[in-house]
Amino acid sequence: MRILAITDIHGRLEKVETLTAALGGLEPELVLVAGDITNFSSANTARKVLKPLLALDIPVVAVHGNCDGRDVPELLGELGIGAHGRRVEINGLGIVGIGGSNLTPFNTIWELSEDEIKEILERNYRVGDVILSHVPPKDTKADKVHSGLHVGSTALREFIEKNQPPLVICGHIHEARSVDRIGETFIVNPGPLFKGYYAVIEFDEGEKRVKNVELRKL
Repeated sequence: MRILAITDIHGRLEKVETLTAALGGLEPELVLVAGDITNFSSANTARKVLKPLLALDIPVVAVHGNCDGRDVPELLGELGIGAHGRRVEINGLGIVGIGGSNLTPFNTIWELSEDEIKEILERNYRVGDVILSHVPPKDTKADKVHSGLHVGSTALREFIEKNQPPLVICGHIHEARSVDRIGETFIVNPGPLFKGYYAVIEFDEGEKRVKNVELRKL
């Protein structure tokens, strides 16, 4: 399965339009959106931003980010693409979604305690599932901010260490575009789409393993 992974659009419709127009022969079989579809804006903005992705006529699964408006998770549910706090399955691939972020100093719209993140994972995860999380796991390339601090989720990190899911797709930290590993788990932060970044992941849904990851730029 070829996965198109994007995150941190922050309302930039033109970047989504450029991406969908540039896919050419790529032919992704699944689009995963790791949150911050808007920049503190409403479902109306999110609907417009997501429209080109939904027009691809392939499955889309999304979670909201900490900077999405209060009504954005409800919209994702109405569109049939929301995965926050639950498990969805697409063509044999299980996906567990975590929207929002862990607690930040900025009191953003959607923030979760580490206990809440842990509960979502433990309640929904099945062996071999992919985790789609706005927040990255702590102490990885994917959660390192400019100052050098690692600000990701400890609960997500601990869950990965214990359960070794094959793939975690995340975002949130714009400067932490990367591919990393925790044991057998691939951690992919595609980088923010509002800057033109995305990722293409080849995933064997039968063997539940990552075959290849490419970080790309428009």
